[in-house]
Amino acid sequence: MPWESHLPESLKPLVYRNAARVRQDPDFDRDMDRVVGVIRRHLDTLTKVEEPLQEAALTFEFDVVTISGVEKDSAGKGEIKTRSRRGKAEYRREKLSGSVSLDLVRIPQGEGMMGSEEDDREQPVHAVKIAEFWMGKYPVTQAQWKAVAALPKVQRDLDSDPSLLKGDDRPVEFVSWYNAVEFCQRLSQQTRQAYRLPSEAEWEYACRAGTKTPFHFGETLDSSLANYHAEITYGEGVKGECREQTTNVGLFSANAFGLYDMHGGVWEWCADCWHDSYRDAPTDGSVWLANNSTDGRIVRGGSWFNNPRNCRSAFRDDGTPDDCSYAVGFRVSRSAPRT
Repeated sequence: MPWESHLPESLKPLVYRNAARVRQDPDFDRDMDRVVGVIRRHLDTLTKVEEPLQEAALTFEFDVVTISGVEKDSAGKGEIKTRSRRGKAEYRREKLSGSVSLDLVRIPQGEGMMGSEEDDREQPVHAVKIAEFWMGKYPVTQAQWKAVAALPKVQRDLDSDPSLLKGDDRPVEFVSWYNAVEFCQRLSQQTRQAYRLPSEAEWEYACRAGTKTPFHFGETLDSSLANYHAEITYGEGVKGECREQTTNVGLFSANAFGLYDMHGGVWEWCADCWHDSYRDAPTDGSVWLANNSTDGRIVRGGSWFNNPRNCRSAFRDDGTPDDCSYAVGFRVSRSAPRT
């Protein structure tokens, strides 16, 4: 037996055996059984890995808005016409700290078309099959960033307040791809769930939410529905309000999956490396990597700074993984929980 000072509290009452004379009698056998039992229970506490509790899925309802047309007068001024319906989706809530939490929306498995004929970088248009996963209801906010940045470091230090356009409920920005990955790693370490950036295919599938139009809102975009550079129009759209900064998340209508701010707001990092086209791209929704880890990484969705063309569901751009910009943020994803 080791010295008493080396034993856990549960074994110290048995330390007298350290000097006991071995006797073949019933008391000795009983005491040895006790020692073995206590040791086994103690080892169980050291080696047993508890399965993370699966939080119950909840549901929420929301308005799904579609642009049905644009009416213009003889002077060329006009306004959009919309229709709406009620949508319903499942979500899970991850507690972060205090009153700060992170909501993830269930993205159902399915198949959709990816890309467009509008830009060579968006071709060839191709079908992708996406497994069920969960995606942040909103881009990561500054309050959520602060909560996770306070968690133990995994690989990189994180600035707790990197954003240039301040506001707890505004999307975090001025974060690099590397920092977004570190955020996911810290959140995974804390919650024991596999948080990650979405693949580019997952992002477009989630953005479209079953639509085939340039925007999940329809054939054009309007400043009443998204935050972008609305002095420039797309298609039959009309000029609108240029906010020239980020806004609180969730200010505009969701898509049919229940995701907010997929068009405009801030660009969102994806896990994939940049490729000039979709030639040889995977069709199973997986991350498309390159041989060089410093290659550009995908950003999607456009931002408050961009014209509507760059905010389309299919539009794709890239940045080097250590780039930071007041127009770039991200949202998290995770695979479907085990059942």
